[in-house]
Amino acid sequence: MTDEPETRRSSTRRASFVIIAGLVVGLFSGLALGVVWWRLAPRVPVVVQPGDSYPQGYQPEGYFAADATFGLLGLIAGIAITIGLANMRRDRLFSVLIAGVLSGVVGSAAMWFVGTRLGSVDIDGLIATITTDLLTEAPLQVAMPAMFFMWPFAAALVVTVLALGDWIVEVRSARRARSPQTDRP
Repeated sequence: MTDEPETRRSSTRRASFVIIAGLVVGLFSGLALGVVWWRLAPRVPVVVQPGDSYPQGYQPEGYFAADATFGLLGLIAGIAITIGLANMRRDRLFSVLIAGVLSGVVGSAAMWFVGTRLGSVDIDGLIATITTDLLTEAPLQVAMPAMFFMWPFAAALVVTVLALGDWIVEVRSARRARSPQTDRP
């Protein structure tokens, strides 16, 4: 009887460790991936005039490429980190799910924060201070908010695949246990 509370406490402690590890790894991975996103994503040229700014020409592909790069980095990070978290606590997939989703939220926010701050240009400051037209690169931004959900989505997908795999193994072993054993020569 006295072993049950200790076992429950130990299990809770290990689940908490996975969640804390997910948050820490998500934060630092997000910071590093923000630098990678800043280096990989294309910039859109912007014409800055006194009183106004606008993209040079119609260039939606620049915004799309920056968003796709952000989403792809988040997807890769979500898969890799959640697989690592699952290796830590394979028997408790719910704690892995929570840790993976939380690491995705923290990591995506950190990646966005770093990527948008590096090399950013104060467009409003330029508008207020210049007297002639100026061509500069626009700061990075995420135009499609769904890209923020790629990392948590990948984490949930990995846990779903693992849970489905566990379920299939259980069904097969239950079938084998129910089927009569026949000796074959």
